[in-house]
Formats: sequence, C-alpha cells, structure tokens
Amino acid sequence: MTTRRIKGAAVAATMAAAVAACSAPGGGTDGAASGGSADSVVIGVPSEPDTLSPLLGYGKDGNSKIFDGLLARDADLELEPALAKALPEITDDGRTYTYTLRPDVKFSDGEPLTAEDVVYTYETVLDDKTNNTAKSELDAVKEIRADGDDKVVFTLKYPYAAFPARTVLPIVPEHVAGEQDPNTGVFNTAPIGTGPYLLTGWSKGEKLTFKANPDYWGGAPKVKKLTMAIIADDDVRATRLRSGDLDGATLPPNLAATFKNDDGRKTYQATTYDFRAVTLPTGNKITGDTTIRRALDLAVDRQAMVDKILDGAGRPAYGPLPLDDPWYAKDVERPQDLAEAKKILDRDGWKTGTDGIRAKDGTRAAFTLFYPSGDKVRQDHALAYASDAKKAGIDVKVEGATWEVIEPRMGKDAVLAGFGSTGDPDFGLYTLLHSSLAGDGFNNMPHYDDPAVDEALETGRRAQNPDDRKAAYDDLQRALVKNPGYTFLTHIDHLYVLADRWGDLTTQVEPHEHGFASGPWWNAEDWQPKN
Repeated sequence: MTTRRIKGAAVAATMAAAVAACSAPGGGTDGAASGGSADSVVIGVPSEPDTLSPLLGYGKDGNSKIFDGLLARDADLELEPALAKALPEITDDGRTYTYTLRPDVKFSDGEPLTAEDVVYTYETVLDDKTNNTAKSELDAVKEIRADGDDKVVFTLKYPYAAFPARTVLPIVPEHVAGEQDPNTGVFNTAPIGTGPYLLTGWSKGEKLTFKANPDYWGGAPKVKKLTMAIIADDDVRATRLRSGDLDGATLPPNLAATFKNDDGRKTYQATTYDFRAVTLPTGNKITGDTTIRRALDLAVDRQAMVDKILDGAGRPAYGPLPLDDPWYAKDVERPQDLAEAKKILDRDGWKTGTDGIRAKDGTRAAFTLFYPSGDKVRQDHALAYASDAKKAGIDVKVEGATWEVIEPRMGKDAVLAGFGSTGDPDFGLYTLLHSSLAGDGFNNMPHYDDPAVDEALETGRRAQNPDDRKAAYDDLQRALVKNPGYTFLTHIDHLYVLADRWGDLTTQVEPHEHGFASGPWWNAEDWQPKN
C-alpha cells in the first residue's frame, strides 16, 4: 500500500468546457443574498455547466458539490482519500491500482455505494457511445473490475504516472444512471450523488440551488443553502454584490479593486493555470501559415497585457504552462520583438501594402478573431492583440459573439480562448494539442498537427522516469515556439470578493474552469461561521 502523498500541484492547460453567456437571474427571495445569515450563501458566477453528470464530464477535475471521487485534492492540491478509505495500492510495476472503498457511504437517495458503481462510472465514461470529450484522459485504462463490494481494481495498458489524479472523477449511482441514456437522461439535470450538497433547483441561465446533505459521510455542512447565480455580465455581477443581492462573486481585476476598502467584504486572489490564448486554425489560409504564426508570437506585448488589462493580477504566458510550474521550460521566454516579426514576414514574401497591411501572392494578411460577448477581459485581450498585430502589418478584425455563433466557426476562425488544468501536464496538454483530437469539441480547437508535439505528448504520457517526462515536455514547449498553433498571451489570477462572515477560507491553485468548483468556496462544506 502506498503511504506517501501523491503530489497533485503540477500543471497545465486543458480543454475547458466553455459555455454560452447567460442572462442575469431575476429577483425573488430564492435569488436574494442571505442578508447576513451564516448558513446561507449566494455566489455570482459568469457561466453554468452544460450538464451536471460526471458521465459527460461534469466535475472530472474534482470539487463537485454533488459528488465525490475515489480521491480528492486538499488545499495544496495533494491527493487524499475521499470515497476510497486510503490511497491506492499500486502493483504490477505501475499497471494495477487497487482502491478500497470507505464503509457505509450512501447516495443521497439512501442506497449504499458499492464497487459496481465505480466500475459503471468509469466504463460508461470510456464507452464510445457516451458523449464525453474528455475520455482520452483515461486512455491508459484497460479494465476496471469489482473485487467484492468494497474493492475496485484498475488495470492499465501501460504505466501512467498521473493515473491516481484521474481518480478524482465523481462516482454516480448505477441503480439510477444505469437506467437512462447517459447522453440524454434526466440524470444530467437531476443528479444523485454522495457529495456534501443536494441539487434542489436549476433554472437554466438564472441560478442553481443546493441544500446541505444532512447524511454526508464527511459530516453535515454548516452552510445549509448554497445558490450559484448565473450572471454573465461582469458589471452587473459587481453591482449586485455591492447592493447586497449577492454574498460573493468572481470578478475581473478592475472591478474587484473597487471593493478593496470595503470592511464588510474580503478579496481573495488565486494563482492559476488559466491562460488566455488566440487559436490559429490550420484550415485558415492566413492563421495556418507558420510565418504568420511566428510573427504574431513575436509581435504581442504580453507584459503590457498583464499590466494594463489584468492590473498586474497575472503573468505573461509563453506557452500553456505558467512560469512558476515545475514542468515549465525556462528557455522559451521571449520578449516582444517587432523588428524580428517584420523581418521574418519580409523574408517569406509578405510585403507591406499602401494601407500598411501585408500581402503575399495577392492574399492580404487578415483574419477574424472572435471573443465571447460579455467577457470584458477577453475582449480587452483581443483588442490589444489586434493592435500589436497591426504594428507588424497583420490585420485582425475583432468580433464579439455568443458561443452558439463561435462554435461552428472554430475550425476556420481564430478565437480568444481560455484553458488550463491542474494535476499533471498530460491533463491539459494532450487535449489541447494532440492531432488525434483535432476539432473534437473544444479539444484542439485550431486542428493543430505537429508530429514532434504528438511524439512529445505520447512520451510524456507513457514514460515513468520523471526526467524523461520533463525532457519530453521541454521539447514540446520548444516546438510550440517554432510552430505556434496558438498565440499564448497571459496566465490570469482569479479574483473573488466575499462577505466576511466565515472563517478559515482558502484558495487553491486553480484551473481555467472556476466559479462552481474553485474560488474560496471550493470547500464550502467545511466553512465555519465567525462568532
């Protein structure tokens, strides 16, 4: 049995399930803040999930309020037992993982958790008929089987060093979900789990409400009611927080700063793996041109974006991994270099026209860049990017649109995208870059295809020696400089403002996806009211 703790604070960028902007919730007592009550919390977040079913990807990285995984992550992102009563026993040279379940855990409908529920969850996620675009993250799994009611054995196709961190995947009840189509069943909007909270209502585009699970195996939460108000507009979210309609909210830096001197509220800042980048589709004649890609990478002023757009709450992004990550290749840092950008464009035949925009063989160096409407931070990134590009002679037309408009065009048009995952470099980089996942939902949005990057991804996933893995991911980051399928811009710190009525709140290092799973409410079930 392994006794050491398994580090989880590694890394990096993954596909994030971006969702369409939603309208602000209406008034009413359910949507109102708790007016000082210590056992009820209303949080304003910018978006909602498409589904609440782990079979389709909800909560796959942990911290779901409705479900638990075999393991969970603590405040330092180290793995600890959850539904499993201990860390896994690892045998067969890293190919077999055995988990023993915690006794007497029940789903919220009163039925006991068994090993068969775990088997059902993983097998359904891996089933090709299930519409889960994250199934490639479990590629190493060969077989899952129950050994009695309380043991689950995973057999892997190859040793996969990051596998334990994959077992934060929430477990669903086979006796409920197994009776439905995982893609269309009511479980997607009316889930049953083992977690600290029960879903009591979901008004799409407005709010989700939860109540404490009095029979939670980890102890009944002190916060008895939790409401997530869906408010896409940053300014509206800040206004409703200031008016007392919300207890807390996630806010961009400029708006969070307006609460700095508010004695009744506290601001929390979390470092993240969450980056903003411009996708450069290979199917577009301009963005698919390697010289254009390299010139854009050199033309962008990342530090200015951090200073002016993020008010210093972030870091320049020279790739998908943040500067302070242990897997980051430090030799890929590069300053803005407009002279070099112009030089490589000239050398490749992109000549400047009378309007200042370059052209080659009769084709102008021009393309459209979409950002999701209502996201001011992405809009500002897009406008700054277009300004920098124009200095090199590349015309970028910036347009805001809903995700319904953007999604069908992601293979041809550039998008100001956001990604980033904690856990291990494989978790985010594989889905972001591997050619086999080109155009698979939000995986590999630009249809990037580079054999050297694919090879590095495979080595990083399968190698057991940490030095071999580090060398592979270093090679990958250097390859992205030579052939950037994205222009990486910034890593963004997440800022939250919350009424100061609870003690011992903390933040974790966060992925891109936040609001529901992250923030100072990542462990709301453990909060204690201040006296």
